Amino acid sequence: MEPIRTIIVDDEPLGRSRIAALLEDEDDIEIVAQCGDGAEALRVIGELQPQLLFLDIQIPGMTGFDLLRSLDRANAPIVIFVTAHDEFAIQAFDVHALDYLLKPFDDERFYEALDRARAHMHDHDASALRHRLRDFLREANGDLGHQPRDRERRQLTRIVVKDGDRILFLKVDDVDWIEAADYYAKIHVAGSTYMIRETLANLEAQLDPERFVRIHRSTIVNLDRVQEMQPWFHGAFVVLLVDGTELRLSRSRREHLQTRLQQTF
Repeated sequence: MEPIRTIIVDDEPLGRSRIAALLEDEDDIEIVAQCGDGAEALRVIGELQPQLLFLDIQIPGMTGFDLLRSLDRANAPIVIFVTAHDEFAIQAFDVHALDYLLKPFDDERFYEALDRARAHMHDHDASALRHRLRDFLREANGDLGHQPRDRERRQLTRIVVKDGDRILFLKVDDVDWIEAADYYAKIHVAGSTYMIRETLANLEAQLDPERFVRIHRSTIVNLDRVQEMQPWFHGAFVVLLVDGTELRLSRSRREHLQTRLQQTF
C-alpha cells in the first residue's frame, strides 16, 4: 500500500519538528514537505497533492482558512488543524476538518487524530471528507448559485466546547437545555454538562427558534425534550423534561411555550 503523502504547515520550526518527530516511525506516513508560510504551502500542496495536511491556522501571508479556500478543490486533502487558538474551532468544523489539535497536545492525543485519518483512508471515507471540503470551497469562492439566507447562515448545528486539551463538537440536536451562568452558558447533554464562554442571548440568536425556546431569563430548552408542564406554587409552572429534569417557567413565557409545543406536537 502506498504511504499517505503528508505535508506539515506551521510557521514555528519547533511545531513542525515536533509533528515530524511524532510521524518519524509511522511506516505508512510519508512527509513530502514542511512549510512555514502560506504562499509556500499553497505552491507545494499544488505540486505534491498530499492526502493529509497538518495545518496551523495562524501562518504568515494568510490564515489556514484562506489557504484552504485557495486550494484546487479537485484534490483537497484531509485536514487536521494544529493550533494554539481554540476560538477557531467552529470554523474548523465548518470547513470539515477531520480533527482539531489544540497546542500544547500530548502524544496520545496526536496519535488519536492520526488513527482517525487512517480510518477514514482505509474505510474509503476520505473521499466523503474531500467532497465536503470541495463543497465548502465552491461556496467560499461563490460558485454556488444559491446562497443561504442570513437566518440559515447563523443557525448553529454544532456547539464547540473545550474539554481539557480536547475540542468537542456537540450536536445542537443532542442538547437538552442550556442555562446562564454569568457570562458563561452551561450546556446540558445526556446527563453531562459543558461550560462555554457565551451569553445566553447570543446563543439564543444562533439557535433554531423552531426547536429551542427561552422559558426563563436564565434557561433555554430543546422542545423535543419537553414532556409536560406542571403547576407549581401560586399559579406558576415548571417544565418537566423526558429525563425527569424540572425547569422553572416564567409566567411571561408560558403562553409562548404552550403555543410552540402545540405547533410542535
